[in-house]
Amino acid sequence: MAIQRYHPKFERLSKTILEQWKEISPAIASDCMNRSNVMAAHIAPLSPGMRLCGQARTVTSMVGDNGPGHAAIGLAEPGEILVIDARGHTETAVWGGIMTRAAMERGIAGLVLDGAVRDAAEIRALGFSTFAAGICPAGPSKGFGGIIDGLISCAGCPVKAGDIILGDDDGVAVVPLERHSEILQASLQKIAQENATNAATKSGVLPADRFNLIIEDIV
Repeated sequence: MAIQRYHPKFERLSKTILEQWKEISPAIASDCMNRSNVMAAHIAPLSPGMRLCGQARTVTSMVGDNGPGHAAIGLAEPGEILVIDARGHTETAVWGGIMTRAAMERGIAGLVLDGAVRDAAEIRALGFSTFAAGICPAGPSKGFGGIIDGLISCAGCPVKAGDIILGDDDGVAVVPLERHSEILQASLQKIAQENATNAATKSGVLPADRFNLIIEDIV
């Protein structure tokens, strides 16, 4: 079966804008999107401290097939992040060391995979930011087909080519590209608000004192 490819036209954000986004955590961004647009908790970094910030290139693959992922590596631009919906299957790895090295040669900034990887120690040693649903040594097949640059649902979160992908130890958030300016400004304001809350805490005013919580005594 052939691998289908869409040709979406999306705004490629400047390095200046992306540098600003590097200061925004997935948690902050999600708070500013009504606490939504996050991937399910099973998507986690391969190593603590791994981070993601870049625009998405999307892939849908059939269970156990890494052909679409291989094809997408050759199409992605430097700084972009591959987001692969592998149907949440974790008993067959669809990403490993060979693909990681190829992605790094292309300048790809990281991977989000709703599926399994293998060669985990090698990927960690290479320092390639990888967020996945699991690890399994069983290898993949090729030839069942897939879709590149289409709208996907990855770990329960919609993603389209060009959306901003943010990842850290908490997990992954997705900022719709058409909202990037609005959410960036809201995120910066949220950070300032949290800094003020922490400063107040240090001075003896607990967060609960600012939340107007109602406590009823029971006698």
